[in-house]
Amino acid sequence: MAKTEISTELAPTPVASYSQAVRLGNTVYLAGQGGFDAQTGKLVGEDVRDQTRQTLQNLKYVVEAAGGNMNDLVTVRVFINEHSEFEGMNEVYGEFFEKPYPARTTVSAGLGLGMKVEIDAVAVLAG
Repeated sequence: MAKTEISTELAPTPVASYSQAVRLGNTVYLAGQGGFDAQTGKLVGEDVRDQTRQTLQNLKYVVEAAGGNMNDLVTVRVFINEHSEFEGMNEVYGEFFEKPYPARTTVSAGLGLGMKVEIDAVAVLAG
């Protein structure tokens, strides 16, 4: 089974040696996204809510480019710059998912300059 690169101009272009996503069979591995606007290449703001919304929108664009949707995400890993940002991130996160929610891990981690959140995911597509 060969892996296939997934790419869309709607999400930020990778800045290093990685793909926006890779599909292997019915499984799609989505690279970490941040709160960057694909058109400007800049963070959408300093607020964790704004960055989380853009981050999840970027993931949505990528999973849709693979032929899926947000309901196909089975696991999500969230990296936040500071634990104090959890509540704001979680509030916006709930706007993008419905039950049954994907499994999730949330970790406080040092992120790039100005980044409040980064999220990666794994999706399993039907058929």
